[in-house]
Amino acid sequence: MGTHSHHHDYNFSEQYTFTGKAKVFSLVAVAVGVVAIAIGLLSSDHITVERTYANLLLMGYYFTCVCAAGGFFVALQYVTQAGWSAGMVRIPQAMASVLPIASLILLVITATGLFTHNLYHHWYAEGLTDPDSPNYDALVAGKAAFLNAPGFLIRQVIFMGSYSICSWLLAKYSYNEDLQGGLNSYKKSFKLSALFLVIFGFTTPIWSFDTVMSLEAHWFSTMFGWYNFAAMWVSGLCAITIIIILLKKAGYLAWVNANHLHDLGKLIFGFSIFWTYVWFAQFMLIWYANIPEETVYFYKRWEPEYKPWFWINVLINFVIPILALMDRDAKRKMNIMLIVSIVLLMGHWLDYYIMIMPGTVETHRGFGWIEVGTALGFVGLFTFLVFNKLSKHALAPVKHPFLEESLHHQI
Repeated sequence: MGTHSHHHDYNFSEQYTFTGKAKVFSLVAVAVGVVAIAIGLLSSDHITVERTYANLLLMGYYFTCVCAAGGFFVALQYVTQAGWSAGMVRIPQAMASVLPIASLILLVITATGLFTHNLYHHWYAEGLTDPDSPNYDALVAGKAAFLNAPGFLIRQVIFMGSYSICSWLLAKYSYNEDLQGGLNSYKKSFKLSALFLVIFGFTTPIWSFDTVMSLEAHWFSTMFGWYNFAAMWVSGLCAITIIIILLKKAGYLAWVNANHLHDLGKLIFGFSIFWTYVWFAQFMLIWYANIPEETVYFYKRWEPEYKPWFWINVLINFVIPILALMDRDAKRKMNIMLIVSIVLLMGHWLDYYIMIMPGTVETHRGFGWIEVGTALGFVGLFTFLVFNKLSKHALAPVKHPFLEESLHHQI
């Protein structure tokens, strides 16, 4: 690291102003989403209502995962005492600040989906655990100690509540640091990050077991939690990259350069490979073992309407990052990184679609206005909340002890 201070070269007090096209787009997208969801839920057709609920779960879960990945990113930087990311930490912080809202939305979706029997009917329906009932299901009854409504909702509240509180506090400490200076806020952030990473690491697999895997309660995979974590982490990194590039194109974040982008590209590339490794290991072991209660999961996803998407999922989330980001120069180019990040966010939407739809929507599957409308609504909501949060504070953590190191970052 050089000794010359760059602090006087940049306007660190600059604040993002959330107006114009970005604000209009986000509000229009939210309106489109609200209309699509309302039409879907109020439909007289049972299948349309079912599909709308499934799409609400998909996007609510995706929205929460991306915001949680923002909190995870911030905590990871503190615990590893990383200097390279200090200058751009405001972006994942803004995502982390939105996590309480995202969690609340997902909690409403899962609770409503549970009690209306539209989503979790595989394990929460009358008579499934009663040996005298014609609906008795021995497999579900065997899992009833874990898969029951009170336990399910309590875990949802505890997991998302703890992620939200930690993420919100991490952002708050950083904003306080700008006002107070010194190392007090940094030390608090370090301790909280260590605690958060332990909680997050141990509970995200269980959270994904509850929210997504229990949609098909007969089936289980011990790899499912890490498969979901990989998808969440790659999606979060892509969202951070997109926001940084959009802000740079709008004339902000002058101190973030190709070296920072390169590091984000390496993380996206590396964890796309990790996602594929877990995806392949889960698929290959189940295929090779050929145990009926395991293969039923993939059998559903090999039905004609899903099979093309099943393979397109791997193509987008594995082959595209391999081809596009293998080269050093590609990771340093804003336009390539922007396109790859957008494509991967769509790819992981498809990934969650394949996880959720076959177990929740019995007939009339496929893409339509419900899928597009719901996705647009949540993208608009995410954009509005995150950019609104970014506009409230300076875009640089001026008193961050590693800011100088971030300015000199070179690879």
